[in-house]
Amino acid sequence: MDLEGPIGDIRRQLAAALAKASSDQENEDLRVQLLGRKGVLTGLLRGLKDLPANERGAAGQALNALKEEVEAKLAAARAGLRDRERMERLQREWVDITLDAGRRPTGNLHPSSRIQYEIEDVFTSMGFEVLDGPHVETEFFNFEALNIPADHPARDMQDTFYLEDGNLLRTHTSPIQVRGMQRLSPPFKIIGPGRVFRCERIDASHEATFHQLEGMMVDRDIKVAHLIYFMKELLRRVFRRDVEVRLRPGYFPFVEPGFELDVRCLICGGKGCSVCKGAGWVEVLPCGMVHPNVLRHGRVDPAQFSGFAFGLGLDRLVQMKYGIDDIRHIHGADLRFLGQFR
Repeated sequence: MDLEGPIGDIRRQLAAALAKASSDQENEDLRVQLLGRKGVLTGLLRGLKDLPANERGAAGQALNALKEEVEAKLAAARAGLRDRERMERLQREWVDITLDAGRRPTGNLHPSSRIQYEIEDVFTSMGFEVLDGPHVETEFFNFEALNIPADHPARDMQDTFYLEDGNLLRTHTSPIQVRGMQRLSPPFKIIGPGRVFRCERIDASHEATFHQLEGMMVDRDIKVAHLIYFMKELLRRVFRRDVEVRLRPGYFPFVEPGFELDVRCLICGGKGCSVCKGAGWVEVLPCGMVHPNVLRHGRVDPAQFSGFAFGLGLDRLVQMKYGIDDIRHIHGADLRFLGQFR
């Protein structure tokens, strides 16, 4: 069987068709014409059975080599078409991102995010680890592990959003501390920033959703002096100046003793305003020594270890640092307001 003529015809047909093909569909039509069930090359391959035995080997090798050649050229043509389409699309959709850069508004960090990152930098520089936790919590981590059992009146201090499945939106970031204690072995220093949720009456200094940052240090022989040092160092670095503070007794079920650390209002200088509610002081930092029951829930032996814990209202710090007289500006998503923090 003389295959030179048919093989030459197929090669010429292939070359001519590929030169004109401008789409995947045309490429596919060519493949069907040559290699489909009724294709030219397929017909030649089926005809091998009719050849004399002494001719089948050479003819089969020639046709299979041609089939591989056709498949390779079709694949290369498909790849070339797709590369060309991709480049054409890039040309059509190309945008000069530097165009009018001076007049185009640019994004910036939210002030709450900015101060969160600043505080994280402060604490990581002092050896603290940054942890995270879920917004939807169980009663165990949000209350019971923090020494607030179901019948404890302290639950009334936190107006809680409960979910239908019995879980709740966390009312503070303290559950991050419990999860951290269960995962880490003393000694350790951790902080846990995040969003929290409470059914608050919204005013100049309260929101239903706001940001906190909890911290804890657990080691042997931790004292109140350690707590005071770290809190003063934090506030000095955040405000980049010495601020006037006061420490007074405060009740929190998860610490004993507990303290309220207040800052002299930086909005009014202590004269009285809507942020400090006329008192001249703003509560920013509840703190205290970790209650033994909380250590036990965190799988830490209170006979061997002690620790301090604290909680920051990040949005309150934003108000103090940038002189914002109403917390609703922070959560209002007004680009005119947020653009001031570029």
